[in-house]
Amino acid sequence: MSTAEMDPSRKHAYTDAGAAQLPEPTYAERVRTLVSLCTIGTLSTASRKRSGYPFGSLMPYSIDETGRPVFLISTMAMHTQNIQADHRASLFVAQAGDGDPLGTARATLVGDVHSVPEDEAGEARERYLSRYANSRSWVDFKDFGFYRLQPLDIYYVGGFGVMGWVTAEDYRDARIDPLADEAPRILEHMNSDHVSSMILLARVYAGLHATEATMTAVDRLGFHLRLKINDGMTGTRINFLREVQDSEEARKGLVEMVRAAKPKA
Repeated sequence: MSTAEMDPSRKHAYTDAGAAQLPEPTYAERVRTLVSLCTIGTLSTASRKRSGYPFGSLMPYSIDETGRPVFLISTMAMHTQNIQADHRASLFVAQAGDGDPLGTARATLVGDVHSVPEDEAGEARERYLSRYANSRSWVDFKDFGFYRLQPLDIYYVGGFGVMGWVTAEDYRDARIDPLADEAPRILEHMNSDHVSSMILLARVYAGLHATEATMTAVDRLGFHLRLKINDGMTGTRINFLREVQDSEEARKGLVEMVRAAKPKA
């Protein structure tokens, strides 16, 4: 049995039955990319006021070199007081989207939150302020400090029917997708100018006859489409013919796939 058959996060998407198929990114890669792109999550801590109940807080964060979320928080904040009494917490992050929120990617990082050690605070400060420049106005207040979530386990949901646990080790070792920063621009361009091409790709590469198509995600190995078909709405993943490393390679790959698809439509 192949790795793809054993690992649900490596399932192949349909392409051409006669062509070699690229694997999908692992769940660990998807979570690492998602966490790197998001800027705000929901931090849940153990309530001091109501023992045993979770306490949710809106939480801006940055990440360190291993993907650990870093927070700048005040000792006066309720979540900080909760953390000081019980280090157990979770951070929920979600992909922004204009469609069904249950169809978007999200993840929950479960772990322990501790103060960033003094010898690492300088790097934490630099990374955090590079993302949140406005925080310079209060970063040096005496009641503020940097804290970091050390993940113990991660649960990932990539949309309907796509979900599973990711180990902390796999998350730490995973790489961020090379298209992560450029993906929003690619999606905007495809959804604004190339709907007919996506409908064609869905018909030829996924066997789905759609009247509307929206690209909802793209990575170095392929892309996801949300489709309107006769029976309602559905989604599919289509792999690139080969791995891409930047937006120009993605553009060329899509052009090649559309050209190859036209005679088969």
